[in-house]
Amino acid sequence: MTDTTLKPIVDCLQYAKWSKKIFEEMREGGVHAVHVTIAYHETFREMVLNIEAFNRWFEHYPDLIFMGRSGDDIRKAVRENRTAIFFGFQNPSAIEDDTGLIEICHTLGARFMQLSYNNQSLLATGCYETEDPGITRFGKQAIAEMNRVGMVIDMSHSAERSTLEAIELSSRPITITHANPHWWHPALRNKSDTVLKALTEAGGMLGFSIYPHHLKGGTDCTLQDFCQMIAETAERYGVKHLGIGTDLCQDQPDSIVTWMRNGRWAKEMDFGEGSADNPGFPPQPSWFEGNLHFKNIAGGLSEVGFAENEVDAIMGGNWLRFYDASFGPQVA
Repeated sequence: MTDTTLKPIVDCLQYAKWSKKIFEEMREGGVHAVHVTIAYHETFREMVLNIEAFNRWFEHYPDLIFMGRSGDDIRKAVRENRTAIFFGFQNPSAIEDDTGLIEICHTLGARFMQLSYNNQSLLATGCYETEDPGITRFGKQAIAEMNRVGMVIDMSHSAERSTLEAIELSSRPITITHANPHWWHPALRNKSDTVLKALTEAGGMLGFSIYPHHLKGGTDCTLQDFCQMIAETAERYGVKHLGIGTDLCQDQPDSIVTWMRNGRWAKEMDFGEGSADNPGFPPQPSWFEGNLHFKNIAGGLSEVGFAENEVDAIMGGNWLRFYDASFGPQVA
């Protein structure tokens, strides 16, 4: 049973340019757990190098951060005023064409894996493809293995049919760690009412994104509009299925967008959610520019009518419950 006196703040997606400054801001902002991207288009070996980099940060800044592997590590982070770092992939490239690498990646600390990132992968279809044939034969095998070992299926960048099939095929609840409802803002990355109903009815979680391309009004989106959107989402699907997944890319240079969107597959810039006029990162809304500003979200949720226990659930309690249930081996 989740301890209702515990009030963690959990962000279920960031891809920052990691530094001591950001780790210190996490502590000052009261952020107890962050799901960090350690692979976009990396091979297995390249992903391991990113883990090595984090191991050095864990070594150099043990008073600020440590590796998270289970919900209990969030509790530890609250007690010790530190931040638990949970690893995840935004693309299945790190498992290459080998389902056996799923368990190895889980052993190394990976807890989330998207089945596709915008484009077609070996497992599923991304949201920018014209056609969506759904989960592939390899994808079905990967889902079964992810369920078995306790790696969460994330469909944040996946297309509609693939997402619905992943929800149906998975024997454990899945997640969309960073997106918003399509009925609020029609970005291709935002999710339809059909998807969100299926996700939440199956026990899954939605993490609300503050990446400007996902927001109505973009950079000019107000805190009230954002929190009112969360309130309507709660009315439709229930508070217990909602959390925060900011998609914060703090301090990243615009040049990193080329890697995120192009990987190795495109010679020319694939603008995706951006544009030829503005190919880099858009400015964050003034009310959320980094890890110091999570309290602004909590305050905004209170102002639109959420009770204190509901605010606590959205800010981290729901993710804690989900982490508790999702990261261990599947119980027969």
